[in-house]
Amino acid sequence: MSGTSLDGIDAALIELVPSGPGYAVELKRFVTVPFGKELYAQLRDALPPNVANVSTAASLHRRLGDALADAAEKVAEGRIDFVASHGQTIWHDGANASTVQIGDPYVVRDRIGATVCFDFRGADCAAGGHGAPLVPYVDALLFSHPLEDRVAINIGGIANVTVLARGSGSVSCAYDTGPGNILLDAFVRSRSNGQLTMDRDGVLAARGTVDRELLAAMSADAYFALPPPKSTGREYFAERFLAKHDARLRALADADGAATLAELTARTVADAIAATAFAAPRVIVSGGGSRNPDLMARLRRFAPHARVDTSDDHAVSSDAKEAIAFAILGYETLRGRPANVPAATGAREATVLGAIAPHRLSELMARMECECRST
Repeated sequence: MSGTSLDGIDAALIELVPSGPGYAVELKRFVTVPFGKELYAQLRDALPPNVANVSTAASLHRRLGDALADAAEKVAEGRIDFVASHGQTIWHDGANASTVQIGDPYVVRDRIGATVCFDFRGADCAAGGHGAPLVPYVDALLFSHPLEDRVAINIGGIANVTVLARGSGSVSCAYDTGPGNILLDAFVRSRSNGQLTMDRDGVLAARGTVDRELLAAMSADAYFALPPPKSTGREYFAERFLAKHDARLRALADADGAATLAELTARTVADAIAATAFAAPRVIVSGGGSRNPDLMARLRRFAPHARVDTSDDHAVSSDAKEAIAFAILGYETLRGRPANVPAATGAREATVLGAIAPHRLSELMARMECECRST
């Protein structure tokens, strides 16, 4: 898969063993494969705020399929039972149940020689949902606890939250909180004339001073006041959002602008934690933002009542967590088990996600039936 940050393709080799209602998960290998320079430029030109035409989208669908297959080959070891491919979102309008991911699954199937599960979001949209977030289903399998209230947070380009009340084993609430790294990435890219793509380790933001007036203006955006279910993406929180506040941002030094944007992410994520009303939740953070010491420090400061960990502290790689999640969703597709969370997406009902590009499917299904029967 590739996320909103567009920082490359995440490929994980996972061993999944059905265990009760969930799975035992072992990460065998994980890589992030950067996009080639030309493909990266073409994706950037096609993604919002730009609008790709049909010809461009079709060409990128095929080219990205090749890149996804390349990444899968880098982690493959011996026979692969199946591939779960999320691809790259090129458009998302959750409120109107509209979302599009590209990355030709048949190219991946034929290169890897394995069944491919893909198009995970369409079924939820067909049921009236946003098609996002989908990871909460997996958060409940991986992080629910009988004695602790927990909040799972992924900070990628967009940040999302999953609320897991103690003992429930299910999702109480989940939604996209707003920007994760996407605004800070866009700001740094603009200020460096494209020479930098991120504020690595939060070094720039850590040197800056937050502009409180600008932070208040950004925090007043209508998205933050919307009740869940809600989802968002590059279409809303990227260059267009920055353009709304361009005059004040231009008046700031690089470090001060970065600090203000980092503060916005930390504050809106912390607001979501506070909204749970849990007295002392365990907060489990994954995604690129969990590797940013400055951002994590800001989050801990805004949520002093919470115990903030990373998913690495809970035996789930923070970098690979989203890829692991879609591997699990792919297994659920093959089993025919619903894997959306209507409380998170707003769908009318729980539904089976994903489409299947089959390769020796009957053999795969026979192996899976034996695995599931033995649990």
